[in-house]
Amino acid sequence: MADFQGRSVVITGGARGLGATVAEEFVKRGARVAIVDLDSDEFLATRDRLSKLGDVLAITADVSQESDVKSYVQQAVEAYGGIDVFFNNAGIEGKVAVPLVETAVEDFDRVISVNLRGVFLGLKHVLPVMNAKKSGSVINTSSVAGLRGSMGIGPYTASKHGVVGLTRTAALESAPYGVRVNSIHPSPVNTRMMRALEKGVNPADPEAAQARFTSNIPLGRYAESTDIANLVLFLASDESNFLTGVQYRVDGGMGAH
Repeated sequence: MADFQGRSVVITGGARGLGATVAEEFVKRGARVAIVDLDSDEFLATRDRLSKLGDVLAITADVSQESDVKSYVQQAVEAYGGIDVFFNNAGIEGKVAVPLVETAVEDFDRVISVNLRGVFLGLKHVLPVMNAKKSGSVINTSSVAGLRGSMGIGPYTASKHGVVGLTRTAALESAPYGVRVNSIHPSPVNTRMMRALEKGVNPADPEAAQARFTSNIPLGRYAESTDIANLVLFLASDESNFLTGVQYRVDGGMGAH
Protein backbone atom coordinates (compact mmCIF):
# COMPACT_ATOMS: atom_id res chain seq x y z
CA MET A 1 0.00 0.00 0.00
CA ALA A 2 1.53 3.32 -1.10
CA ASP A 3 2.09 5.90 1.61
CA PHE A 4 1.07 9.48 0.80
CA GLN A 5 1.78 10.89 4.24
CA GLY A 6 2.06 14.66 4.01
CA ARG A 7 1.51 14.86 0.27
CA SER A 8 -1.03 17.30 -1.11
CA VAL A 9 -3.71 16.07 -3.51
CA VAL A 10 -6.32 18.04 -5.48
CA ILE A 11 -9.35 16.18 -6.81
CA THR A 12 -11.99 17.73 -9.05
CA GLY A 13 -15.43 16.16 -9.09
CA GLY A 14 -14.84 15.16 -5.49
CA ALA A 15 -18.40 15.29 -4.18
CA ARG A 16 -19.48 11.81 -5.23
CA GLY A 17 -18.72 8.68 -7.18
CA LEU A 18 -15.17 8.05 -8.31
CA GLY A 19 -13.84 11.39 -7.05
CA ALA A 20 -15.12 10.82 -3.53
CA THR A 21 -13.79 7.25 -3.47
CA VAL A 22 -10.34 8.33 -4.61
CA ALA A 23 -10.33 11.14 -2.06
CA GLU A 24 -11.12 8.70 0.73
CA GLU A 25 -8.33 6.34 -0.33
CA PHE A 26 -5.78 9.17 -0.35
CA VAL A 27 -6.91 10.44 3.05
CA LYS A 28 -6.62 6.94 4.51
CA ARG A 29 -3.00 6.89 3.33
CA GLY A 30 -2.09 10.15 5.02
CA ALA A 31 -2.53 12.65 2.19
CA ARG A 32 -3.88 16.14 2.61
CA VAL A 33 -6.74 16.32 0.14
CA ALA A 34 -8.57 19.24 -1.45
CA ILE A 35 -11.84 18.17 -3.06
CA VAL A 36 -13.33 20.49 -5.66
CA ASP A 37 -16.93 20.47 -6.86
CA LEU A 38 -20.06 22.54 -7.31
CA ASP A 39 -21.78 23.52 -4.09
CA SER A 40 -24.33 20.97 -2.92
CA ASP A 41 -25.53 19.22 0.20
CA GLU A 42 -23.84 16.07 -1.09
CA PHE A 43 -20.51 17.91 -1.39
CA LEU A 44 -20.76 19.14 2.19
CA ALA A 45 -21.70 15.66 3.40
CA THR A 46 -18.65 14.19 1.66
CA ARG A 47 -16.43 16.85 3.21
CA ASP A 48 -17.79 16.13 6.67
CA ARG A 49 -17.38 12.38 6.25
CA LEU A 50 -13.83 12.58 4.95
CA SER A 51 -12.78 15.18 7.51
CA LYS A 52 -13.28 12.54 10.20
CA LEU A 53 -10.52 10.53 8.52
CA GLY A 54 -7.91 13.23 7.99
CA ASP A 55 -6.98 16.60 6.52
CA VAL A 56 -9.62 17.57 3.95
CA LEU A 57 -10.32 20.93 2.33
CA ALA A 58 -13.54 21.43 0.35
CA ILE A 59 -13.41 24.09 -2.36
CA THR A 60 -16.51 25.13 -4.29
CA ALA A 61 -15.73 25.76 -7.96
CA ASP A 62 -17.01 25.39 -11.50
CA VAL A 63 -14.16 23.71 -13.40
CA SER A 64 -15.28 25.29 -16.67
CA GLN A 65 -14.69 28.83 -15.35
CA GLU A 66 -11.08 30.00 -15.36
CA SER A 67 -11.51 32.32 -12.39
CA ASP A 68 -12.81 29.40 -10.33
CA VAL A 69 -9.93 27.17 -11.42
CA LYS A 70 -7.38 29.83 -10.50
CA SER A 71 -9.09 30.12 -7.14
CA TYR A 72 -9.09 26.41 -6.28
CA VAL A 73 -5.43 26.11 -7.25
CA GLN A 74 -4.52 29.15 -5.16
CA GLN A 75 -6.49 27.89 -2.16
CA ALA A 76 -4.84 24.48 -2.33
CA VAL A 77 -1.38 25.99 -2.58
CA GLU A 78 -2.05 28.37 0.30
CA ALA A 79 -3.38 25.55 2.47
CA TYR A 80 -0.81 22.88 1.64
CA GLY A 81 2.21 24.70 0.21
CA GLY A 82 1.95 23.04 -3.18
CA ILE A 83 0.24 20.30 -5.17
CA ASP A 84 1.86 16.87 -5.43
CA VAL A 85 -1.00 14.99 -7.10
CA PHE A 86 -3.80 16.31 -9.31
CA PHE A 87 -6.73 14.02 -10.12
CA ASN A 88 -8.33 15.97 -12.97
CA ASN A 89 -11.60 14.10 -12.79
CA ALA A 90 -14.73 16.28 -13.00
CA GLY A 91 -17.06 15.32 -15.82
CA ILE A 92 -20.65 14.97 -16.97
CA GLU A 93 -22.30 12.50 -19.32
CA GLY A 94 -24.64 14.93 -21.09
CA LYS A 95 -27.69 13.67 -22.93
CA VAL A 96 -27.57 10.05 -24.07
CA ALA A 97 -29.06 8.00 -26.90
CA VAL A 98 -29.03 11.11 -29.12
CA PRO A 99 -27.51 10.83 -32.63
CA LEU A 100 -25.05 13.51 -33.66
CA VAL A 101 -27.46 14.96 -36.21
CA GLU A 102 -30.02 15.49 -33.44
CA THR A 103 -27.59 16.89 -30.86
CA ALA A 104 -28.30 20.47 -29.84
CA VAL A 105 -25.31 22.79 -30.05
CA GLU A 106 -25.88 23.97 -26.49
CA ASP A 107 -25.79 20.36 -25.24
CA PHE A 108 -22.53 19.77 -27.09
CA ASP A 109 -21.02 22.95 -25.69
CA ARG A 110 -22.06 22.09 -22.13
CA VAL A 111 -20.33 18.70 -22.17
CA ILE A 112 -17.20 20.06 -23.85
CA SER A 113 -17.11 22.93 -21.35
CA VAL A 114 -16.89 20.63 -18.34
CA ASN A 115 -15.14 17.55 -19.71
CA LEU A 116 -12.54 19.15 -21.98
CA ARG A 117 -12.29 22.84 -21.13
CA GLY A 118 -12.32 21.90 -17.43
CA VAL A 119 -9.44 19.46 -17.90
CA PHE A 120 -7.52 22.03 -19.96
CA LEU A 121 -7.98 24.76 -17.36
CA GLY A 122 -6.89 22.41 -14.59
CA LEU A 123 -3.71 21.56 -16.49
CA LYS A 124 -3.10 25.20 -17.36
CA HIS A 125 -3.09 26.31 -13.74
CA VAL A 126 -1.83 23.25 -11.83
CA LEU A 127 1.14 22.39 -14.03
CA PRO A 128 3.02 25.65 -13.32
CA VAL A 129 2.83 24.83 -9.60
CA MET A 130 4.23 21.34 -10.17
CA ASN A 131 6.79 22.46 -12.75
CA ALA A 132 8.18 25.00 -10.30
CA LYS A 133 8.77 22.22 -7.76
CA LYS A 134 10.04 19.85 -10.47
CA SER A 135 7.77 17.07 -9.30
CA GLY A 136 4.16 15.97 -9.44
CA SER A 137 1.73 13.52 -10.97
CA VAL A 138 -1.42 14.39 -12.93
CA ILE A 139 -4.09 11.80 -13.65
CA ASN A 140 -6.75 12.88 -16.14
CA THR A 141 -10.03 10.97 -16.25
CA SER A 142 -11.03 10.00 -19.78
CA SER A 143 -13.05 6.87 -20.63
CA VAL A 144 -13.08 3.85 -22.90
CA ALA A 145 -15.23 6.21 -24.98
CA GLY A 146 -12.08 8.30 -25.41
CA LEU A 147 -10.44 5.46 -27.31
CA ARG A 148 -13.19 4.42 -29.72
CA GLY A 149 -16.44 5.60 -31.26
CA SER A 150 -19.60 5.40 -29.16
CA MET A 151 -23.05 5.85 -30.67
CA GLY A 152 -25.53 8.21 -29.06
CA ILE A 153 -23.07 10.08 -26.85
CA GLY A 154 -21.18 12.15 -29.40
CA PRO A 155 -20.31 15.14 -27.18
CA TYR A 156 -19.09 12.88 -24.37
CA THR A 157 -17.04 10.77 -26.78
CA ALA A 158 -15.49 13.85 -28.38
CA SER A 159 -14.63 15.34 -25.01
CA LYS A 160 -12.95 12.16 -23.79
CA HIS A 161 -10.93 11.85 -27.01
CA GLY A 162 -9.83 15.43 -26.43
CA VAL A 163 -8.55 14.51 -22.97
CA VAL A 164 -6.13 12.08 -24.64
CA GLY A 165 -4.65 14.85 -26.76
CA LEU A 166 -4.28 17.16 -23.78
CA THR A 167 -2.69 14.38 -21.73
CA ARG A 168 -0.07 13.57 -24.34
CA THR A 169 0.73 17.22 -24.97
CA ALA A 170 1.00 18.05 -21.27
CA ALA A 171 3.17 14.97 -20.69
CA LEU A 172 5.66 16.09 -23.33
CA GLU A 173 5.73 19.68 -22.14
CA SER A 174 6.11 18.81 -18.45
CA ALA A 175 8.55 15.91 -18.71
CA PRO A 176 11.61 18.21 -18.58
CA TYR A 177 10.40 19.34 -15.14
CA GLY A 178 9.99 15.82 -13.81
CA VAL A 179 6.18 16.10 -13.83
CA ARG A 180 4.16 13.14 -15.10
CA VAL A 181 0.77 13.26 -16.84
CA ASN A 182 -1.30 10.17 -17.65
CA SER A 183 -4.93 9.42 -18.45
CA ILE A 184 -7.22 6.66 -17.22
CA HIS A 185 -9.95 5.09 -19.31
CA PRO A 186 -12.58 3.28 -17.24
CA SER A 187 -15.24 1.01 -18.60
CA PRO A 188 -18.72 1.59 -17.13
CA VAL A 189 -18.34 2.22 -13.40
CA ASN A 190 -21.02 1.39 -10.87
CA THR A 191 -21.89 5.01 -10.04
CA ARG A 192 -24.64 7.59 -10.46
CA MET A 193 -23.43 8.38 -13.98
CA MET A 194 -24.13 4.86 -15.16
CA ARG A 195 -27.58 4.91 -13.59
CA ALA A 196 -28.29 8.03 -15.66
CA LEU A 197 -26.92 6.41 -18.82
CA GLU A 198 -28.98 3.25 -18.29
CA LYS A 199 -32.13 5.27 -17.80
CA GLY A 200 -31.37 7.42 -20.83
CA VAL A 201 -30.79 4.41 -23.07
CA ASN A 202 -33.84 2.47 -21.88
CA PRO A 203 -36.21 4.55 -19.71
CA ALA A 204 -38.72 1.70 -19.50
CA ASP A 205 -36.19 -0.90 -18.36
CA PRO A 206 -32.83 0.46 -17.12
CA GLU A 207 -31.85 -3.00 -15.90
CA ALA A 208 -32.01 -4.27 -19.47
CA ALA A 209 -29.65 -1.48 -20.49
CA GLN A 210 -27.28 -2.51 -17.71
CA ALA A 211 -27.37 -6.10 -18.93
CA ARG A 212 -26.54 -4.94 -22.46
CA PHE A 213 -23.62 -2.81 -21.27
CA THR A 214 -22.32 -5.62 -19.08
CA SER A 215 -22.46 -8.09 -21.96
CA ASN A 216 -19.68 -6.10 -23.66
CA ILE A 217 -17.34 -6.49 -20.67
CA PRO A 218 -15.43 -9.81 -20.71
CA LEU A 219 -15.15 -9.90 -16.91
CA GLY A 220 -18.93 -9.66 -16.79
CA ARG A 221 -19.49 -6.72 -14.47
CA TYR A 222 -19.17 -2.96 -14.13
CA ALA A 223 -16.05 -1.61 -12.48
CA GLU A 224 -16.37 -0.47 -8.90
CA SER A 225 -14.96 2.93 -7.92
CA THR A 226 -12.29 1.16 -5.87
CA ASP A 227 -11.07 -0.66 -9.00
CA ILE A 228 -10.36 2.69 -10.60
CA ALA A 229 -9.01 4.21 -7.40
CA ASN A 230 -6.33 1.51 -7.20
CA LEU A 231 -4.93 2.63 -10.56
CA VAL A 232 -5.08 6.31 -9.60
CA LEU A 233 -3.11 5.58 -6.42
CA PHE A 234 -0.49 3.69 -8.41
CA LEU A 235 -0.08 6.49 -10.95
CA ALA A 236 0.21 9.01 -8.12
CA SER A 237 2.86 6.98 -6.32
CA ASP A 238 6.63 6.79 -6.72
CA GLU A 239 6.23 3.24 -8.05
CA SER A 240 5.11 4.74 -11.38
CA ASN A 241 7.84 7.37 -11.61
CA PHE A 242 8.91 6.38 -15.15
CA LEU A 243 5.41 6.41 -16.61
CA THR A 244 4.05 9.44 -18.42
CA GLY A 245 1.90 10.23 -21.45
CA VAL A 246 0.17 6.85 -21.25
CA GLN A 247 -3.50 5.90 -21.64
CA TYR A 248 -4.48 3.28 -19.05
CA ARG A 249 -7.57 1.18 -19.67
CA VAL A 250 -9.48 -0.12 -16.63
CA ASP A 251 -12.10 -1.90 -18.64
CA GLY A 252 -12.57 -5.51 -17.59
CA GLY A 253 -11.09 -6.71 -20.87
CA MET A 254 -13.09 -4.55 -23.29
CA GLY A 255 -9.92 -3.53 -25.10
CA ALA A 256 -9.14 -7.16 -25.90
CA HIS A 257 -11.96 -7.35 -28.48
